[in-house]
Amino acid sequence: MLDQYNKKSRFQTFSRFLRSLFSLSLIAVLTACASSPSAENTNGAPISDEVSAVGLSSSSANTPAEKPAPESYTDLWQRIRAGYGIEALDSPLVARHEKWFSRNPAYMNRMVKRARLYLYHIVDEVEKRNMPTEIALLPAIESAFKPHAYSRARAAGLWQFIPSTGRYYGLHRTWWYDGRRDVTKATRAALDYLEKLHKEFDGNWHLALAAYNAGERRIMGAIEYNRRRGRSVEYQHLRTLKPETLNYVPKLLAMAKIIANPDQYNIQLAEIPNQPYFAKIEIGSQIDLGVVAKMANISLGDLYDINPAFKRRATSPDGPHYLLVPHERREILLEALQNLPDKKRISYKRHRVRHGDALSTIARRYGVSVRAIQRTNGIRGSRIRAGSNLLIPVSTQRLTARHGNITRPVKRKPRRLAVPSNRVKLVHKVRRGDTLWGIAVRYNVYIYQIAGWNGLHRRSLLRPGQRINVWVKPALAPTASATSQPAT
Repeated sequence: MLDQYNKKSRFQTFSRFLRSLFSLSLIAVLTACASSPSAENTNGAPISDEVSAVGLSSSSANTPAEKPAPESYTDLWQRIRAGYGIEALDSPLVARHEKWFSRNPAYMNRMVKRARLYLYHIVDEVEKRNMPTEIALLPAIESAFKPHAYSRARAAGLWQFIPSTGRYYGLHRTWWYDGRRDVTKATRAALDYLEKLHKEFDGNWHLALAAYNAGERRIMGAIEYNRRRGRSVEYQHLRTLKPETLNYVPKLLAMAKIIANPDQYNIQLAEIPNQPYFAKIEIGSQIDLGVVAKMANISLGDLYDINPAFKRRATSPDGPHYLLVPHERREILLEALQNLPDKKRISYKRHRVRHGDALSTIARRYGVSVRAIQRTNGIRGSRIRAGSNLLIPVSTQRLTARHGNITRPVKRKPRRLAVPSNRVKLVHKVRRGDTLWGIAVRYNVYIYQIAGWNGLHRRSLLRPGQRINVWVKPALAPTASATSQPAT
């Protein structure tokens, strides 16, 4: 044991000697470099004393050009371009999405029109965190800047949070309010999440963005799958990912390239002023959005466009007690709110009960819930008396995307399909309970075919007695029922 200790002690002494010798050598080299009157670059050309002193003396060093202040830009697009910082992606998918965006200028125009409401705030928040400004374009890929967007995976809002991730980042939901559609809170949550992912994936934005779309575990699993097989673990080589995730980052980078040089893609990019579109005001307690819109002299649709988190016509009684309002209306509204009596903060209508009225029919007529009528009028059961008056809390009416002005969904005409030449035409007379799906199954065709042949949307409601044209295979034509008849 003592022998081993002596050996260890001699080894430690020798190690200390080597470290001291290395330190002395390094100091000598650095001193020689610093005292040298000139240096040479790799081509043998002399470098001036000023250049060689960079990092040693701040007074004589050349300082790099500073980035212009954010407020120096007039157009928000200029500010976004100046902050790009995500590495280019070597993938043919980028070019594919560039082509799609450039061939759909109407889509781009609608997206930009919606983006102008929110983009200044998002860019501002992105820059505060020193993140590349391509991140501010992510809602264009997630939701096309539709604040009411709702996916099949139950993701909602500009940033498309699913319920579980939303809860984790403080985006709570109630009957009145959905934090995932709150413009400011969801932006804060999304950037928090992206910062976390960026750190987890060692500063690789491609992987961080892919994880935002698919989840960390799925990306880590794909990386591990490639690593075990000796393959590249770069984003574009993770072939086990779903197509949606494989196309996610290319879509964003394609959008960024078009924003960077719209003329190259024949896109007319409408200017967005580099100034706030909305301001936040504290309202103290629940208030009807219609009352606020009237005081601000704006439409309810305009107000709802920037406050999509409130699912009813009023803010939530339990908060949050703030609203986003057009920036130029902020001071007017603050003054008006100070003079607004509490009893006028919520709107009601008076309904005189007639014979045959029921709470359910009254609620349906005004677009409110039965419970809201009961609570407002102190009714415990469902019995109401003809001739009595009920107060209808119109503030509880549900708001949907169609109430927006700028963000209202675009109604597209149904796509017409060409009539097939090798089939027999039947006319189906709609009965009560019929659906496009049921008709499609009956005649062994697809829903999109029936919709296309008849100029309908896939979700169109059918009316009893309505006639639907169906082209079927000749072998199936004789089996038509009495409600289906060959066309003459």
